[in-house]
Amino acid sequence: MPVAESAKWNEHLKTQYSLRAEMSYRLSSSSSITISIVNTECSALFKLQIPPNSNQIPNFFFFNRVWCCSKNNKNLEMEGHDLSKFTVINETHSLNHKISAIHNAGPSKLQVIADFDATLTRYWINGHRGQSSHGLLKQGNPEYDAKRQALFEYYHPLEFSPTIPLEEKTKLMEEWWGKTHGLLIEGGLTYDAIKNSVGSSNIAFRDGVVELFEFLEERDVPVLIFSAGLADIIEEVLRQKVHRSFKNIKIVSNQMLFDNSGHLVSFKGKLIHSLNKNEHALDMAAPLHDQMGGIDGPAEDNASVKQRTNVLLLGDHVGDLGMSDGLNYENRISVGFLNDNIEKNLESYRNAFDIVYMNDTAMWGVVKLAAQLCSMEA
Repeated sequence: MPVAESAKWNEHLKTQYSLRAEMSYRLSSSSSITISIVNTECSALFKLQIPPNSNQIPNFFFFNRVWCCSKNNKNLEMEGHDLSKFTVINETHSLNHKISAIHNAGPSKLQVIADFDATLTRYWINGHRGQSSHGLLKQGNPEYDAKRQALFEYYHPLEFSPTIPLEEKTKLMEEWWGKTHGLLIEGGLTYDAIKNSVGSSNIAFRDGVVELFEFLEERDVPVLIFSAGLADIIEEVLRQKVHRSFKNIKIVSNQMLFDNSGHLVSFKGKLIHSLNKNEHALDMAAPLHDQMGGIDGPAEDNASVKQRTNVLLLGDHVGDLGMSDGLNYENRISVGFLNDNIEKNLESYRNAFDIVYMNDTAMWGVVKLAAQLCSMEA
């Protein structure tokens, strides 16, 4: 939005709604603007609906408050999104100390590390198990789809076996991923097959994920999405489900290389599997690309990301806590999404994570937490 236009909106909103606040704007789509408002009493994020392609200030506004947190922390629940009955906090005093330390250090010291499948994406969709970014892929060659499924059925139980030593299990995972990638190349995977697979998939982001990304992007807080899957699929899911990219997001995952005809020919760099997806693999991090394949805006280099020593970590398995391995962090707040088998797993999740969200709940609690961490108020 041009500066003059931004000033006009700012003055109109302050007059119309008696808002004494600093405001910033982001065009969310052709029909809405995201407005961040911060003043001495409240930080808030609103969705403002406007007529498509309109440069005029409408006489009537439709506001959807995404989150709001008060300075005194007495009213931190988001309007319409009370998550208290789905939230478990193990050590409240410890969590509050971390929140205070990260807030005092400011957004310039913060980074967000997130698992993708069943963390950013929903575990259940319309009563059915949501697909993973790896599981949704169909090569367009049934023979090779069957071969990859056979590998899954053999290796997946070994991945979670409690009797296999870590060193041996790591070799098995390298073997599994290597064979799978080989089948993708041998079976003639194309980028068109990836686009079609995503288009017909049963995968969706949790409510609040896009708002979290937008909030963090506006404050230049990097988001590292760690996945043992395929970066190209994750990027295509973002493109098709969100319809935009974010300059602050990097994907730490296995990257494909395609020839001029769109056929997979190789993979870039070292293999990332379920047991090594952490900041030791940060040299594999890639920014999101726009529709033409170019970098969508400036990207923060990996060395400067490692200088951000406060971490907000999001995962759905206790093992995801290892994603921050390789980073000499000062403070880490870990958020665990316990999607299923709650009675069986709650105790281990409670002991492992600072905050646990149960029942495949939305991302609004994390949006609220990010607002606390990045608030400009003392």
